[in-house]
Amino acid sequence: MKCCMCITTHDRSPFLIVSQSFIESLLNQPKAWHYARLSASSAFMRVCVMRYKEYGTGNQDTMIFLHGGGLSWWNYREEAQKLQDRYHIIIPVLDGHSGSDRQFISIEENAREIIRYVDASFGGKVLLMGGLSLGGQILLEILSERSDICRYALIESAMVIPSPCTRLMIAPVFGAAYGLIRHRWFAELQFRSLHIKPELFEDYYRDTCAIKKEDMISFLQANTAYALKKTIRDCTANVHIYIGEKETGGIRKSAEEIRKIISGGEVKELKGMYHGEFSINHAEDYVNEMERILNH
Repeated sequence: MKCCMCITTHDRSPFLIVSQSFIESLLNQPKAWHYARLSASSAFMRVCVMRYKEYGTGNQDTMIFLHGGGLSWWNYREEAQKLQDRYHIIIPVLDGHSGSDRQFISIEENAREIIRYVDASFGGKVLLMGGLSLGGQILLEILSERSDICRYALIESAMVIPSPCTRLMIAPVFGAAYGLIRHRWFAELQFRSLHIKPELFEDYYRDTCAIKKEDMISFLQANTAYALKKTIRDCTANVHIYIGEKETGGIRKSAEEIRKIISGGEVKELKGMYHGEFSINHAEDYVNEMERILNH
C-alpha cells in the first residue's frame, strides 16, 4: 500500500507523483504557487494536489473507491487488501476530511477533481468506481459529468432527494456541538449510532477529530442538498445501487430515483444492514458482489 499525492493539469496532460516535502517546499515560498507556466506553449496548468491511498500498483485494471462523509480511506481498506493481488486500487481522501489537501467546496468540485485525476492518470477511464453516501453522491456527479468514465459503478446509500429543513439545521446544531467530538465518550456514542464495527473506532476517532468545523458543516449541508443532474441519464456504466434494509425512507426513495433515471440501474436491498454497513463492515461480501458483477 502506498500513500501518494498527485499534481494534475487543467488540460489533462500527464500528472506527476511528488513527495510531501516537495509540496511543502512550494507552499513555503514567498508567493503562493497556484499556476506554473509551460515554457513550450506559454499555457498555464492548474496545480491540484489530491491525496490518496494506493494498492496493487502492478495491476492493469483500476478501481476507485470514494469513502463516506466524516470517514476516510479506511472505509475501503479491507476491500483494497482483498483486491490488491488482482486490481490497482485508488482510494482518494475526499476534500475537507482528515489528511485531505484542501477544504470542502462542493460535491461538484470534488467530482471534477477526481475526473481530472482519472484523465491525467488513466486516459480518462477506469474499470470500476464505488462510493458510499457522500462518496456515492460524488460518484453520481462524476457519472453526470463524464458518462463513460468507468464500466461499472457501485452506489451505496446515496441521498439524492434534497432536505431543505435538515440543511438549515446543520450549521446551528453542528456548530454548537462541534466541540464535543473530541471527547471520547461522545465519539463512542456517535460511533455506536453509526453501526460501525468496533475495531474501526480509533480510525474514526482520530480522523473525526481532525475535521475542521467549517468543512464538516459544508459537506453535511452538501449531502442534504444534493440532487441528480439531468445528464446522469447519459451514463453508460453498469450501475448497481445498494441500500440497507434498515435505511431511512429518504435513502430508500433516493435509490428508486437513481434506478428510474439511470437505464439498467439495479437496486439491491441488504438484509439486516444499516446505512453504510455493506462496505464498512462486510468487506468479504462487498468483494464477492463485485466479482459477481464483473464475471456476469
